[in-house]
Amino acid sequence: MEFPISLFVFLFISTLYINVHATEIFSGTENGATPDGKIDCSQAFLSTWEKACKVDGGTVLVPSGTYLVKSALFEGPCNGQTVFNVIGTLKATPASSIGVESWIEFSHVNGLVMIGKGVFDGQGASTWSRSVNCKAAGSFSCSNRPSSVKLKFVTNSSIKDVTSMNSKMFHFHLNNCDDVTMNRVSILAPEDSPNTDGIHVGASNNVQLSNLNIATGDDCISLGPGSTNINISDVTCGPGHGISIGSLGKYPNEKNVVGITIRNTTLSKTNNGLRIKTWAPSPPSTVSDVTFQDIILNDVDNPIIIDQQYCPHNRCNHQGDSKVQIKSVKFINIKGSSSCLVGVNVVCSKSMPCQDIEFSGLDITMHGSGQPTTASCSNVKGNFLSNVVPTSCS
Repeated sequence: MEFPISLFVFLFISTLYINVHATEIFSGTENGATPDGKIDCSQAFLSTWEKACKVDGGTVLVPSGTYLVKSALFEGPCNGQTVFNVIGTLKATPASSIGVESWIEFSHVNGLVMIGKGVFDGQGASTWSRSVNCKAAGSFSCSNRPSSVKLKFVTNSSIKDVTSMNSKMFHFHLNNCDDVTMNRVSILAPEDSPNTDGIHVGASNNVQLSNLNIATGDDCISLGPGSTNINISDVTCGPGHGISIGSLGKYPNEKNVVGITIRNTTLSKTNNGLRIKTWAPSPPSTVSDVTFQDIILNDVDNPIIIDQQYCPHNRCNHQGDSKVQIKSVKFINIKGSSSCLVGVNVVCSKSMPCQDIEFSGLDITMHGSGQPTTASCSNVKGNFLSNVVPTSCS
């Protein structure tokens, strides 16, 4: 039986109409948000979220303009997928959420879809100078600055195309999340902004991070305890402190880090490159099944570093070894230039030596001169395979 072309056209247009109208849009301005960057719009967007959360496919719209938000906790569960469409700019105050974990938080949401070309502006500059030396800052410590956007107990969700700038602490913080993707996200802060990790993941599973442009003052991406099945690809990082697993072993009962892949990534003028860092002494845990592959280095400090005597600010007594077991780690096709002579620096625990560490296809030379870099290793059982510069560990 043949159908006329006109019928197919009618059905196609009808399908488009149904899909477009399946989403109910709730605009922040319709609930009292004012796009002048001066009046606090926190409650307006919370009210907008509450309405959208009740509708399967409900959309919170942040229209064009600048909206001041002191803090906001968007809580679920919702009645289906909820879209958070950021077209304009959400701007914190200099004092927004000081003393709490996050400026903007999504909690217990299944099916969050964050989209749009908009901006989260954390207004962090006023806090950075007070946090350079946490010990000298008295009661204002590094730990009481908020992350800009936190996802907590968020599942089956995605973040796409948005920008975070000038966070007070982490730009994005994923905690206890499952099945979350981030794609085409831009992250911007000055290279001297302290603790402004681009994306920090902890206690989360099945996270995909891809096509990211990160320039910040700390780790471009950091993976904390309990990070499992994390895939990172196509990242441009720099300035910043590279991509780190850790720090680990600071607290008791930390969960293992398992199944990490970082590939097709470029690091430029970063303070570190690819790093695993653990405290000493530390309670026991494990880092395993990690692959760093197809990485380009441009004038990078410490291109490859495993540090099991991690001690920021030199305030550690090192009375004991790290009990974090690092094993089954591969560095494959890591190529480019280093700003220092030691291209590979592996310092593992005396009591828990690193196991099954593999280097292949390395070509790391000194920036400018092209001189081959060297490798320094201790307490490690590993292999330097063919076509490797540096050629072996000292």
